[in-house]
Amino acid sequence: VILGVDLGKARTGVAVCDKSELLASPVEVVNEHNRERLLERVAQLAKARRAEQIVVGLPRNMDGSEGESAQNARAFGAEKTGLPVDFSDERGTTITAHGFLNETNTRGKRRKATVDAVAATIILQDYLDYRRNRKG
Repeated sequence: VILGVDLGKARTGVAVCDKSELLASPVEVVNEHNRERLLERVAQLAKARRAEQIVVGLPRNMDGSEGESAQNARAFGAEKTGLPVDFSDERGTTITAHGFLNETNTRGKRRKATVDAVAATIILQDYLDYRRNRKG
């Protein structure tokens, strides 16, 4: 089982995949500014879901370079969860998440509360698809 994380300054989306690693699903949005508490909550979710790995969205610039947000994601991934961490390019995931929420007519507070979990789901699904295609 793999946990997907869309790291944000105020809200962090978390997703998980099924045991066969075919389908990613949203878990929750963690509303936390404090890095230690955020890391603790992600570690709790990983343990509760019996995750064996964490995938963190890596926010690259459109030219592929890495700025401050990408450095923060790498630093977050390096911190102690006791699990192997990998990164997945997250360029465009928030835009795609908003597109999905438009299709389901999700608006207002509900949209704000779910967009990060949807983005985490997209990050994790992209990673799962990449791994499956690489094996095949």
